[in-house]
Amino acid sequence: MIAITGAAGHLGGLAVRQLLKKLPANEIVAVVRDLEKADELRELGVQLRVGDYDRPDTLRAAFEGVEKLLLVSAVVPGQRLRQHQAVIDAAKDTGVQLVAYTSMLRADSSTLSLAREHHQTEEYLKRSGLAHVLLRNGWYFENTTAGLADAVTHGAIIGSSGQGRLASASREDYAGAAVEVLTQPGHAGKTYELVGDQSFSMTGFAEEVSRQAGRPVVYRDLAPTDFAAALLSWGLPQMIVDVVVDASVKSGHGELDDASRDLSRLLGRPTTSLADAVATALRG
Repeated sequence: MIAITGAAGHLGGLAVRQLLKKLPANEIVAVVRDLEKADELRELGVQLRVGDYDRPDTLRAAFEGVEKLLLVSAVVPGQRLRQHQAVIDAAKDTGVQLVAYTSMLRADSSTLSLAREHHQTEEYLKRSGLAHVLLRNGWYFENTTAGLADAVTHGAIIGSSGQGRLASASREDYAGAAVEVLTQPGHAGKTYELVGDQSFSMTGFAEEVSRQAGRPVVYRDLAPTDFAAALLSWGLPQMIVDVVVDASVKSGHGELDDASRDLSRLLGRPTTSLADAVATALRG
């Protein structure tokens, strides 16, 4: 059996759905924190089990009989390492044979604020003795296209990345890579740097949005403090604002760009294009 943690979330849910194309539903375990919020997964016919990163006893019960596990990284900075360690310990205690972990691009050398806990998790996983695969996911298109309708309405997209480039891919792409390493042999011990095939600047992103929306949309590069103030004024939590601003600034230094083609090789197809990502966001 293959288990997916965080299965009620965006990436985990996509991984479950893609696994269903390769495995019978009864061989897939969707691990969720709250069964009452898992109706869509229940309708898919997969096994639903409660697994809370903050309750190790639930994790051990959730992983019974599981051979392979996708550990989808936790959300809250500052608590991730402890939570990930609980998952890894439970996987080891229950005899899981392979753990795939959704880390971040160049976690061992990145200066992004999120990198430290990802790298610490990687090291803990290595020390655990478990067979594992490190999926170092780059920036998600959805991080950039969120709220695109409002940007079109106001005619502007803001950030602090200058002309830095982002080699983004979609959640669907990253989920597909995870499913590949969980269902095909030969991936244990590998580290994959996962990014989109083509990179773009935020100016180029705005130009594509403008082209598809049929109205002028420009990119306005702001000082980091001004960008943060704008995000806070829209009601975003400070925790999220800190992460977004840090990523935007450091993308200007090349932190979210990479020439790796690991992702498209794993998928056996090109990654989602900028044009397709924008089109999807504008439709929905």
